[in-house]
Amino acid sequence: MAVISLGGIVSSTSVKCAGDKMDLAITDYIKKTFNLAIGDHMAEIIKINIGSAVPLDQELSMMVKGRDYVSGLPRSVEIKTNEIVKALSAPLREMIKAIRDVLQETPPELAADIIDQGIIFSGGSSMLRNLPELVFRRTGVKAKLADEPLLCVVKGAGMALEHLDLYKKAMISKR
Repeated sequence: MAVISLGGIVSSTSVKCAGDKMDLAITDYIKKTFNLAIGDHMAEIIKINIGSAVPLDQELSMMVKGRDYVSGLPRSVEIKTNEIVKALSAPLREMIKAIRDVLQETPPELAADIIDQGIIFSGGSSMLRNLPELVFRRTGVKAKLADEPLLCVVKGAGMALEHLDLYKKAMISKR
């Protein structure tokens, strides 16, 4: 997570808390709650199909198939969105803490820009249903999803490579 101004990083942090950690949280929740073993792929499908960062009034649900820990036999259970919200609470708290930390390190003169422009999310985890709403609730800063969240990093890296000479000069002058 970073605050970027005039082509440079003003404040940033990195947390090892994204899609894989969310999937693990879902896997653990289903194990503890339903005594059911599911794989990483099933956890990701659950996250994508019914996951949310905040509870929903109209919950989504899906049947989840896995292996019963007691009998060792295949079994299915119905999982609902608000259960997944509970499962994701710890990794999402970590992400919100990192956002708050970066915002607190940001110089006051950029605060107005952040309030006006908000936070833009990129990457696969940013596509979790209602994540911008959760960030707004916890930080008071509006947030939105980038136009192509899965491609932002790749496109940005491509642009940086196209203008590598400018980036080299900028990095050398910062030393």
